[in-house]
Amino acid sequence: MKIAIISDIHSNLEALEAVLNHIKTKSIDKIICLGDIVGYGASPNECIELLIKNNVECIKGSHDLNSVTLEKLDFFNDKAQEALKFTNKVLSEVNKKFLIDLPETIELKNKNNFLGVYGSPSGHLYEFIEANTDEDKIKDLLELQKFDVVAVGHTHIPDIKRFELKVFLNPGSVGQPRNNNTKAQYAILDLDDINFVTLETVEYDIDTAAKKIIQAGLPKFLAERLYLGR
Repeated sequence: MKIAIISDIHSNLEALEAVLNHIKTKSIDKIICLGDIVGYGASPNECIELLIKNNVECIKGSHDLNSVTLEKLDFFNDKAQEALKFTNKVLSEVNKKFLIDLPETIELKNKNNFLGVYGSPSGHLYEFIEANTDEDKIKDLLELQKFDVVAVGHTHIPDIKRFELKVFLNPGSVGQPRNNNTKAQYAILDLDDINFVTLETVEYDIDTAAKKIIQAGLPKFLAERLYLGR
């Protein structure tokens, strides 16, 4: 069973379209999204509707929750708060319900068992597992899980770590990469053979995505950073 893992789309429709088109060129059985469908960008409704159209199984990220509830704005920086308020204003009621009803984990049972969360298994929405997090800490976390693969999002930094028979994976960000690479990013994983993991990069129309952010009245910084990949 080969799965495509996407995360941190952040209302970037152009990046999402490019990634989904790229996935169609692969032999993929299932697409999953590890959260933060919305936030930062200008096309939250369109991104949600495209994921639904493509039967992508999604979980909830911190931006997804707070774009509906605005309950923990202090967790976010000033520019993220502006984007959350914008998203809350423009989201349709149907799409707000879609986001609030999303689960916080995805579990897939196969030859190898898979857990997908947005933040971490111990803190689904707000905890970070950074690429530079101490490897012993990640190993200890994996040993507590009954899963062979644990995948997370949240950091926008792609990462693969292998510990004996277990794999830790972050697919990076579709809509707002932060590893100095401007391309949209996602991962492909074979649950029949977890030694097969690839990190994919896809070019997309940054100019259009950035222009939409500025036209929506969102902070200019959120457009500019797309050209920097950080």
